Amino acid sequence: MQKRKIGILTFSDGRKFAHDLQYKMTRSFQDKLAKVLKATGEVECVTGEIVWTPELARSEAKKLAAAGVEATILNFAIWAFPHLPTIATQFAPGPFLCLSNVNPKAPGLVAMLAAAGSLNQVGVLHGRVSGDVEDPKVLRQVMAFLRAASAVNRLRGKTYGLFGGRSMGMYTAVPALDQWRREFGVDIEHIDQWEIVRRSETIDPKRVTKARQWLEKHCGQVAYDGKALTPETLERQIRSYHAVRELINEWDLDFVGIKGQPELTNSFCTMDLTEAFLNDPYDWEGKHEPIVCATEADSDGALTMEIFKQIAGTPVLFADVRHYDAEGDFWDMVNSGQHATYFAGKSFDPKENLPKVKLVPEDFYFPAGGAAVQHIAMPGEVTLARLTRKNGKYWMAIAPAEFLAFPEKKAIAKAEATTAVWPHAFTKLRVPPERFIATYSSNHIHGVYGDCVEELKWVCKMLNMEAEVYV
Repeated sequence: MQKRKIGILTFSDGRKFAHDLQYKMTRSFQDKLAKVLKATGEVECVTGEIVWTPELARSEAKKLAAAGVEATILNFAIWAFPHLPTIATQFAPGPFLCLSNVNPKAPGLVAMLAAAGSLNQVGVLHGRVSGDVEDPKVLRQVMAFLRAASAVNRLRGKTYGLFGGRSMGMYTAVPALDQWRREFGVDIEHIDQWEIVRRSETIDPKRVTKARQWLEKHCGQVAYDGKALTPETLERQIRSYHAVRELINEWDLDFVGIKGQPELTNSFCTMDLTEAFLNDPYDWEGKHEPIVCATEADSDGALTMEIFKQIAGTPVLFADVRHYDAEGDFWDMVNSGQHATYFAGKSFDPKENLPKVKLVPEDFYFPAGGAAVQHIAMPGEVTLARLTRKNGKYWMAIAPAEFLAFPEKKAIAKAEATTAVWPHAFTKLRVPPERFIATYSSNHIHGVYGDCVEELKWVCKMLNMEAEVYV
């Protein structure tokens, strides 16, 4: 993923003699901060002169804006006049993180608190962290803020491609164009599903055959049954994938949702293969950046997934909240082939994932046929979340969780309790099922491996929405 471009403004004493005496020390703290952030592999730092006058507050902040930074750290190692950061935040790109270094010989924490109080008074949203950035706990706090800030900034100017319209009557899947533009900076382009059908017939047959053979070679099984799944229906799904990729390029789309049901699934083919390999970091032609794609044209789901992608830099899960297994105290998160194959092996290498994936015939819901992309998600810590609306106001449900692993026979039996041919994520939530069912407001849920709770909480603060953490 593209590195997060972060600006650093380090503030100093407004008295020249005090600034000059402490300059080398102040500069050393800025250099250390930039070095530690760069070492994460995620961050590109933009630094400049130490700010000790109003003119430098203006000019250095403008340099960060010209450099296109996605967030600004207001750095305090010594006492600094608090009016300087209030001036700088009028020109530097936000969101802003106030950072106080550990320097007992100088009142850097005092300066940060004075500046933060000033920012509160003038209404500038900001975060605060105090500590040694080389401490992993402190760095975790800093990175949580920076990931959230860059994710929010990267939404602005994006275009979401909506193929089709509302699927099967789901209110929670339908976006409001003006609200998305106003609150997230995202535009919505509507495209008819007929374009997928029409465009699929133009894909080079040799390209399609090569893709089918690649899937037959690398997947754990391609279970042709001569009815729902045949080489012809699989190739139709492959053509659909390439058609959508062409449309994404032509319309300059950043993430998408495809209605699918019922028109395509009744009379053409399912979009399962398309959705899985768009969300994956590869396809049969090589590596590609994951392209968020939500089935059933679930636009709020797609938006949640895009936020996750910008935070974590990995493929993002899309699933139904299908079934609570009371005996095992876990949830089976299932959807019709939507899971990226990445989740089968938690790897960016298809050779690690695809042997665990089976392409199997679709079930009775989809008379047009095609392959379901069947697998079970690898175990590990995950963060699940969902944007949804109440009385027109967005809020986010955040659920720290764990994907579970079962012995093969037990896993198959648990999958067969719902829909065996679809992909599964056996999920242990921390919240009691009664509370989750009573308050969670969607049939869909999304997530990534790892702990992103703090990042998502910051995203919500930056977007002025409520967050409910299910613990």
